[in-house]
Amino acid sequence: MPEPRGGGGGAARPFVKWAGGKGQLLPEIRRRYPAGLGHTIRRYAEPFVGGGAVLLDVLTRFDIEEAYASDSNPELINAYRAVRDGLEPLLGLLGAYEAEYLAADGEARKCMYLANRSRYNALRGGHGAAGGSAELAALLIFLNRTGFNGLYRVNARGAYNVPHGRYGSPRICDRGNLRAVSRLLQKVTLACGDYARARDFIDGRTFAYLDPPYRPLTATARFTAYTPQGFDDAAQGRLAAFFGEMAARGAWVVASNSDPRNADAGDLFMDRLYAGHEVARVWASRRINRLGRGRGPMRELLVTGVS
Repeated sequence: MPEPRGGGGGAARPFVKWAGGKGQLLPEIRRRYPAGLGHTIRRYAEPFVGGGAVLLDVLTRFDIEEAYASDSNPELINAYRAVRDGLEPLLGLLGAYEAEYLAADGEARKCMYLANRSRYNALRGGHGAAGGSAELAALLIFLNRTGFNGLYRVNARGAYNVPHGRYGSPRICDRGNLRAVSRLLQKVTLACGDYARARDFIDGRTFAYLDPPYRPLTATARFTAYTPQGFDDAAQGRLAAFFGEMAARGAWVVASNSDPRNADAGDLFMDRLYAGHEVARVWASRRINRLGRGRGPMRELLVTGVS
């Protein structure tokens, strides 16, 4: 695997914790980068960007000419745009939140969290696709850093409802990292919407990584809702068809998902969906889960497209 080329201005880490984040799976994903297999990366697409661990890694390691990242969560994309286009106002708000929170005691911290959660829910949906809001972005980062277990969860009405967490000195305003992320994002087109919108960007010179909501292994595993809409088996099937379409046009496509055989050795749902492509089973730890027993090592799937 080539060493980082520094194309985006230095090391950067995801600025939000996100369920299914790929930080600890990066070594396995890197082995499937096209550059490590004799190809050259010039364009990159990530239609389920989430915390952006792979996006930031690719932008740091390779001289990308154009990149596209999207997510169906408008508040998350608003935060990315604030980091890219309005960093100084965002840092000012985060610095104020951090100072107030760290100076407070336990009960005052909880009160501040709940007040900011209410404010966040009041602002959601009002920022528009193109305008954006520094306050909304700062509130998302604050809640992500101080909420229970780093979850992002909404109820059926779309209201963020994660309870307060218990952290000693959470890093709410990580100026150095946010500046590094902002530099990397300057060449990235950010979009809010369905992954299929990336179809217009992806061509035969593109490396695309797809990290959709994982197929639940059990009925009780469906507790986390990132949007009021779900991602059921029919949606998984549509994604697999999109994956095959992009691979057929010559793009280098990698996708991740859960391995149903963790729960049922005879469940070949994913193997059938991605028949004809390379399906690898790799070990990963689930770090964001409401139950401790759900954070141990499990197999996940990494699929590489074969055109």
